Amino acid sequence: MTSDTPFAPETPPMTFRRRLESLSGRLAFGFARLLGLERASAFGGWLARSIGPRVKVSRIARRNLARAFPELGPDEIERILRAMWDNLGRTAFEIAHLDRFDCTGRDPARVEVIGHEHALAARDDGRPGIFVSGHYGNWELASLAATQSGIALTQVYRQANDTEIEKLIQHSRRRAGGATDFLPKGAKAAREIMKRLKAGGHLAMLIDQKLNTGTALPFFGRDAMTTTAHGEFAVRFNAPLITAHVERLGGPRFRITIDPPIDPTPEPGETPNQAAERLTRLVNARLEGWIRERPDLWFWVHKRWPD
Repeated sequence: MTSDTPFAPETPPMTFRRRLESLSGRLAFGFARLLGLERASAFGGWLARSIGPRVKVSRIARRNLARAFPELGPDEIERILRAMWDNLGRTAFEIAHLDRFDCTGRDPARVEVIGHEHALAARDDGRPGIFVSGHYGNWELASLAATQSGIALTQVYRQANDTEIEKLIQHSRRRAGGATDFLPKGAKAAREIMKRLKAGGHLAMLIDQKLNTGTALPFFGRDAMTTTAHGEFAVRFNAPLITAHVERLGGPRFRITIDPPIDPTPEPGETPNQAAERLTRLVNARLEGWIRERPDLWFWVHKRWPD
């Protein structure tokens, strides 16, 4: 986090379990760095798909998959579940190697970029902008496509539970040319977000997790509590919404797709709140479309819907 950030996220109290998790995380990060990108990605995928399907949280993923895709049988759900864990494990171990990724289209053998011109247009149009994505593929690379193109991003995020692991992640992002300005999710960040947008800045947000105080909006045919903050900010500051997603093509090779910006202008007769909800529904529909194409790349272990 940069020194000009006016507040720091709250850190949970240190317990024996958290100390053990911190040590394990730091050892894993160092081990991943020693392995190199290709072997670290492969090892992370193997480890996660070997252990992940057996842990308790996989029950949530199985239930979510069965509800989102009622046409799938148990064997196909298990295949997707294992592939999901493979992607998550690879993503976790690839964080140590973010500096190996050029996300501007100059290294298509590693990262293919579709729609890079939309990032450049957002950089040069003199307007604020909001980049939105979800926990899909290696989502860390989505923001790199913007920052490596010269866009100063403020990333709205949820920090790691452990302070030392958070420092390692932030160091890896900085080394790769990633965002250096971070705001923790929550009401306290809203004032800072508005300052940055008012000054013509750019935000990056992951918008696919449950928000208890959100709005019930359709997602895979069922209402899910959804943040409308990105829509509200877009309307208030006339900031285009730019959606992007990262598709894993095999190992640590990816395709980043940056979509044309969504015009935040309210339609005739719309109130600002109605416009914000419409924009949120549109982003939700795009996210659902990505997931339907590659369900193995999304974070199914999150409690996205009410039980």
